[in-house]
Amino acid sequence: MTDRTRGYEAEWEDEEDEKLDPLAAQTRARAELERAEAAKARAARPKGPFAKDRASLEAVCEVTFLRGSGPGGQHRNKVETGVRVVHPPSGVVVVATSERSQARNRDQAFERLAEKLAKLEEKPKTRKKTRKPRSAKRRRLNDKRKRGDVKRGRRSKGED
Repeated sequence: MTDRTRGYEAEWEDEEDEKLDPLAAQTRARAELERAEAAKARAARPKGPFAKDRASLEAVCEVTFLRGSGPGGQHRNKVETGVRVVHPPSGVVVVATSERSQARNRDQAFERLAEKLAKLEEKPKTRKKTRKPRSAKRRRLNDKRKRGDVKRGRRSKGED
């Protein structure tokens, strides 16, 4: 079966699924749309070097405070100790709500932002294609042949 045929069959199965389950089709369409939007956002995002020191980040970023949710009661739900930091040049958003102190959450948010910016600038290493040596292929095939002989030896006389 060729790749082209396999792709056609997968497409046909998808169409059958859509006929049977409209919710699955809707979910699939939404996921494709989200993937396309994410790819568009990644392409639009500048990859240039960003300053990662705290002073320059504070000058560029938009900082907003929010109420954390979840367990913690009054201290968490009534006081705006959560911090959201938006870095407009890159579009990166970081939220820190783990601490009860706004100052500590702010420090955490800026640390996370610096890490994310460093990760954005990271260039993945190019993969060098490697080939298995002939001797490794030969060894593998010999091992498979031996294993097959052992299994064949376990069969009763009537099975062959």
